[in-house]
Amino acid sequence: MARLQRTRDSVHKRLRIGAALTAVLGLVIGTASCSGPPTADPGGSANDPARTAPTAPPAPAAPSGHPPEAPGGADTPDIPDGLPRAGTRPLGWGPQQRDANAAARAVAAMSPEQQAGQVLMPFYRGRDHRAQADVIERLQLAGSIIMGDNVPGTPDGTVDTAAMHGVTSRLQAAARSGGRWWPGLVGVDQEGGVVARLRAPLTEWPAPMSYGAAGSGPLAGAGGQAMAAELAGLGFNTNFAPASDVTMGPADPTIGARSMSGDAGAASGFGVAFSQGMLAAGLLPAAKHFPGHGSVTVDSHAGLPVQGASLDQLRARDLVPFQAAIDAGLPMVMAGHIDVPALQAGVPASVSPAAYAELRRMGFQGVAVTDALNMAAVKDRYPNDSAAPLALAAGADLLLMPVNVESAHAAIIGALHSGALPPERLAEAAQRVVTMMIWRGRTGAGAGTPPGSGAETSRDVSEAAITVLAGPCRGPIVPASVRVTGGTAEDRARFAAAARTAGIRVGAGPLVSLIGRGATAAAEDGAAVAVALDAPWPLAESDAPARIALYGRSQGAFDALAAVLAGHATAPGNLPVAVGPQPPGTGCG
Repeated sequence: MARLQRTRDSVHKRLRIGAALTAVLGLVIGTASCSGPPTADPGGSANDPARTAPTAPPAPAAPSGHPPEAPGGADTPDIPDGLPRAGTRPLGWGPQQRDANAAARAVAAMSPEQQAGQVLMPFYRGRDHRAQADVIERLQLAGSIIMGDNVPGTPDGTVDTAAMHGVTSRLQAAARSGGRWWPGLVGVDQEGGVVARLRAPLTEWPAPMSYGAAGSGPLAGAGGQAMAAELAGLGFNTNFAPASDVTMGPADPTIGARSMSGDAGAASGFGVAFSQGMLAAGLLPAAKHFPGHGSVTVDSHAGLPVQGASLDQLRARDLVPFQAAIDAGLPMVMAGHIDVPALQAGVPASVSPAAYAELRRMGFQGVAVTDALNMAAVKDRYPNDSAAPLALAAGADLLLMPVNVESAHAAIIGALHSGALPPERLAEAAQRVVTMMIWRGRTGAGAGTPPGSGAETSRDVSEAAITVLAGPCRGPIVPASVRVTGGTAEDRARFAAAARTAGIRVGAGPLVSLIGRGATAAAEDGAAVAVALDAPWPLAESDAPARIALYGRSQGAFDALAAVLAGHATAPGNLPVAVGPQPPGTGCG
């Protein structure tokens, strides 16, 4: 009874959070209709048995999604005397006219070399943070992204959060050197699920597909806000998330459960909600990977995918979440390394003038950032960072992770001298980036929350998302003792801990098979229960009498699983994608 009461309390809490986000951010979330049993209304409770599927994609109100104005703080610049303070007209993607005016003045005073620095956001290897800061200062770069190998750790393998904050502070100071009074970009890839550069003691989040299964826009907003608040507390101001891609199913090797849904309307609504939650915590989101990486069969980390859809087909599906992000006034869209013959054959979208023209035709006025330029789809075709000036000339504003930032900077200057890159295009790109960061600084950093503070919200997400594809919807699914197989040693240990809490012994009895990312159900012959820990598609191959999609492997996710297995809780989630013959919407919700 205590567990059920906590579940009811969690639902009420999510609704309160959702109401607050709606009031502050003007969320207008919905999902498109889908076949199969009805999915949850993103504006309602995930546990409401009477929920029905909306029939239209989200239609956000006037562009909003702005963090609240901050009276001061380390990231709040004092606009120098003489720069315009008037002009509060919104530009439709976050900043106001006064931010653009100040940026225009600042960029006009820069040399071409300084402008080139302001459109580059590099990575670095290892933990020589001082050397990275030196490069940022010398080339006057826009900032830096933090990858997993840059994260300082403790002897027990967790993140050294004090040291991490010291790193972001040093990089931020470097980005504000040379008379730059606006903050630099200090970013990370932190989507949840398999894409998480920062792990414990930060909150571990389930895969983003959980939001589609839970069917709650307010919950997606709360998840984005809680995740971003922990990042803000460590000095980050940018998170290259969410993946706004619409997955096509098991033939999608790259995105998978990083996608919130296989339905374009649902992916739109939950992606916007998650992004606005991040903005509410003070972090800049980026909708990725334009024009959609979820319906191609090659991973752009390894090669160049080709998107064979017509432009009309793209506009009816893959582009829908990006249109929703634009309509919601979100500040950044990331261009993917995808060959789209309907736009420009043989050229990755990240360096394609036609792709950026389509993005601007859709009404986007914000910062267009490339996906990482060190990925095989680009670096193998454009050696020596020659993709950097090509992407700028095509219409990109911010160049993420060139192979070598020194050579990328030199390539940009060389293209200016040769005439391949018009100086006004470089100035336009630099002005957009600086406009965004002046706005970001003026509105202030989020106050931040301690590492791990989002654990309850993460647990709420898993409790709302867990989906029973086969087996009873109510009551115990397993007896008081089970065996467990599959997954990793950590997965099995977490399952055992959750099972003990739920009153289930591990050691004898029916077999519970845990199926991780990339695994199949073939190895779980004789299992009574098959559990997919990432995308649910392997469950189509399972003969287990009970089949459950968990979409995550955090302790909170395993706690939700054990509660359902023991019959202490129901599984309110519905499939956000088709699994074999089972259509989207299948589930007990």
